Amino acid sequence: MNARGSLFQAFVLHRRDYGNSSLLLEVFAAGRGRFPAIAKGARRPRHPTSALLQPFQPLWLDAIGRGEVLTLTRVEAAGPAIGLLGRPLFCGFYLNELLVRLLGRDDPHDPLFAFYSAALTGLASGEDLETLLRQFEIRLLDELGYALALDVETDSERPVAPDGVYVLVPGQGMRRARADDRDGRISGATLLALAQGNRLAPDQLREARALLRRLLEPHLGGRELKSRELFRRFVVTSAPNAGITNRSLES
Repeated sequence: MNARGSLFQAFVLHRRDYGNSSLLLEVFAAGRGRFPAIAKGARRPRHPTSALLQPFQPLWLDAIGRGEVLTLTRVEAAGPAIGLLGRPLFCGFYLNELLVRLLGRDDPHDPLFAFYSAALTGLASGEDLETLLRQFEIRLLDELGYALALDVETDSERPVAPDGVYVLVPGQGMRRARADDRDGRISGATLLALAQGNRLAPDQLREARALLRRLLEPHLGGRELKSRELFRRFVVTSAPNAGITNRSLES
């Protein structure tokens, strides 16, 4: 990762008011991973850092402290804010919530940090949202040590066949579907598209969402993601011609 003196690259994943004038932040940083930090006085009128300490704003930060919660001592923009609106905005919230919920604190994941930054840029530039989200979920599971081979049959170690039909064996991988496997069936073509990072075809979207949701659920502690509910409410209250759907965040 790039360095700038003692500063490190970072993004704010979440922020909330703290005390009378400060902010309590969840930060994801190169070389440091996820950690909580206080920005003292950041809510005061005309404070120079308040507008910078927002999600999707690339940052240079410095922080001090010996306890769990650090104190920010310097905040600079590392580039323009990544502009997300409508559907991409809620996809960005979803990525942030996954990181907050699944990443341990003070555990650096620099490849994931770079992938997250690229994913935000992809959301803003109009890349295929479904494929981008599924690839991020796969990369996150891989970084955390939970990845399963999607292109190899777990019981026979044969390559997955594009015309085959498979089911997930939790904690092991994919096996050929049997006649009595009614739920969770997924085509080999969808598995190979996910494994190779290819764009998902329209008929593969539902299968891919369902599979990744099953892979993520054991690590989310049975709690619903708030970003999904937020997206549902947005869709309900949006104008019918807004062009927004919740299919990227729903299985």
